[in-house]
Amino acid sequence: MKIRDPHTSSNNQTRLVRTCCPAHNCGGRCLLVAHVSDGIITRLEADDRTYDGIDNPRLLACVRGHAYLRRQYHPDRLKYPLKRTGERGEARFQRISWEEALDTVAGEIQRVRETYGSSALFVPYGTGSYSNTNGSHLARRLFNLSGGHLGFYNNYSWACIQRATPTVYGTNITGNQRQDWLNSRYILMWGWNPAEMIDDTNSAWFIKLAREHGARVVAVDPRKTNSAVGLADEWIPIRPGTDAAMMSAMAFVMLQENLLASDFIATHCVGFDRNQMPPGCENQESYQDYLLGTLDGTPKTPVWAETITGVPRETIVHIAREYATIKPAILYQGYGMQRRAYGEQVVRAGCVLAAITGNVGISGGWASGLAFPPPLGGNRGTVFPKGENPVNTRIPVAAWTEAVLNGPNLGHADGLKGDPLKSSIKLIYAIATNALINQHMNINRSAAVLKDKSLVEFIVVQDQFLTPTARFADIVLPACTSFETWGVQDGWKYAETLLFMPKLVEPLGESRSDFRICAGIAERLGIGKEFSQGMDERQWVDWILDRYREDRFPGLPTVDEFLESNAGVFTLPIEEPAVAFTDFRHDPENNPLPTPSGKIEIFSIELLNLNQPGEIPPVPKYIQEWESPFGPEAEYYPLQVVGSHALQRVHSTHDNNDWLVEAFPQRVFLNPIDAEVRKIRDGEMVRVFNDRGEMVLPCRVTLRIMPGVVNIPQGAWWSPDQNGIDHGGSTNVLTAERLTPLAFGNAQHTIMVQIERIGKARR
Repeated sequence: MKIRDPHTSSNNQTRLVRTCCPAHNCGGRCLLVAHVSDGIITRLEADDRTYDGIDNPRLLACVRGHAYLRRQYHPDRLKYPLKRTGERGEARFQRISWEEALDTVAGEIQRVRETYGSSALFVPYGTGSYSNTNGSHLARRLFNLSGGHLGFYNNYSWACIQRATPTVYGTNITGNQRQDWLNSRYILMWGWNPAEMIDDTNSAWFIKLAREHGARVVAVDPRKTNSAVGLADEWIPIRPGTDAAMMSAMAFVMLQENLLASDFIATHCVGFDRNQMPPGCENQESYQDYLLGTLDGTPKTPVWAETITGVPRETIVHIAREYATIKPAILYQGYGMQRRAYGEQVVRAGCVLAAITGNVGISGGWASGLAFPPPLGGNRGTVFPKGENPVNTRIPVAAWTEAVLNGPNLGHADGLKGDPLKSSIKLIYAIATNALINQHMNINRSAAVLKDKSLVEFIVVQDQFLTPTARFADIVLPACTSFETWGVQDGWKYAETLLFMPKLVEPLGESRSDFRICAGIAERLGIGKEFSQGMDERQWVDWILDRYREDRFPGLPTVDEFLESNAGVFTLPIEEPAVAFTDFRHDPENNPLPTPSGKIEIFSIELLNLNQPGEIPPVPKYIQEWESPFGPEAEYYPLQVVGSHALQRVHSTHDNNDWLVEAFPQRVFLNPIDAEVRKIRDGEMVRVFNDRGEMVLPCRVTLRIMPGVVNIPQGAWWSPDQNGIDHGGSTNVLTAERLTPLAFGNAQHTIMVQIERIGKARR
């Protein structure tokens, strides 16, 4: 569709409307100013407010928000319901009416429920449409009201950190509000890249301000990220999957050089040494025993860690000394390093470093872990009522393929919670998600599962584009964008902010909102009134604003007041930033933590009782990954892959946005040393492969990644040729489906590959 110039519109009038960037779970919540003329959005600009104080800074959008206009009017937008005519995955469809589409979907829901039971219905995880009135929670409300469905727990982003942090602190509310970062003197950005991952709007700006206030900033990362370049004083490249080894060596240095916060450890922690073990665990291995190698014979020295991590021993020593002595200090853990084989260990190791240096419960400090801020714990999710699910069975979010292949045989050892499954998954209703194919592990395996109609009998995909996932649908339902309906967004993690999303334009073609589509199916299932409560999207937004007003935001405007003021955003300024664990720090006896001991658990009885010391030890340890440079697989696949977040996409959203693709083409990044060995030159086409799959894409030879490691930014759309070779650059062609042992989280960054110039013979 041609974008009209507002200066040449028929009435020469343009409305400027503040709204929220559709986000798609990029890690931020930003304000946009939409220029609307003759029913078309003609331009998108960033936050135009003038005030920019640290208590309530502007919410400035990144390049993805600025480029959203191209996505809004992309020629490939889905405009009509579609029915599959070819085999699943072939993307052969024919246009059908909404009546046929909704009748078919409702009929299949009823058939599968009656034939197999409610737990055979599944609504997968997805954040491709992300507001209180848009997204997959609409389908969960639909299914809950009509009899229930198989549930899931955790997510693809932070399963390990969400599960592991409470084993140390009993809670995930372990961070300080960001205004307190300016009180820090030392900041370790460990695997954290806020310049690209965002991690809430303005996080990179707050680090910049902290540095201007005198904080020393160090980035520990295999890549020299934009955050390392723009925010850090020092970059320390580290071999992926070995961060817990460096953390252990740092703790060893602190122990040997008497740099520990010994008084704090004695009064606020359990399990550091044999003198403070929990009752009944006196003969178990303490954290000090592990560091000194008392039982395994291997002291966790910087020399030991150097051979594992690739970080020079001198560097480990000086980082240990700095973090232990320059106070207060922050060790901020990114999420990428816990999406690995033993991602729980690095989380616990980072929390323990924060504890033994005494950086917990103080201004300018940081307890590490997931680090939701007090008092409310960050964004608590949608307040749109999903209702109660009559089915009490849940699976790990990334285990849906196992529930398709082997549902009745899944047990607690596989992460199943609740009642055993009587049936495998037979119907999938996928709203705003590309996680059936593109974002799920081992794409070729997932594709084989979905192609087999004897396994999943019916697949519905509700989306704005024919994504790799949508290509496998039996029915495709075209969903409108957030600009074409009413909505509201909560702040992502730190900010006490709510953004209003007025309807700007009419839906494109015959597309409908997620709410309206699910309401249509609800009518056919006989629960139309229960689903809609007699309200449309705008009325639901007012209902949601009432809930926020009662619970968190007194003085929050109504829909009419938002429209009249064109404010776009409501914020509670943060003048006195909250700090986690201050009461516990002051008086641990009268303000115990919600852990079994009431203290910081360096040694965890909960983990001890799982009786899996090799993979889930009660003290944090470095454990060699099941695919690593130190295993036999490295003989054939010697390079480690990391799948970073990228400026051109939000996960897989925007991968078809040619504006962004032109600026940030999909490439594999490798170090000149690795390129020279393979006689690869910058810009050449290369093969990247392992036993699970292969891809062909251009390379970028750069010093901004350490030798032995390559980066393939995650989220690129899978585009296989007739031989199954991917030409889109989708990282998950290479990933395995194995889950982590404690959280049952995805380990999608644990990948070993080989790279060859095009034309070189296969081994």
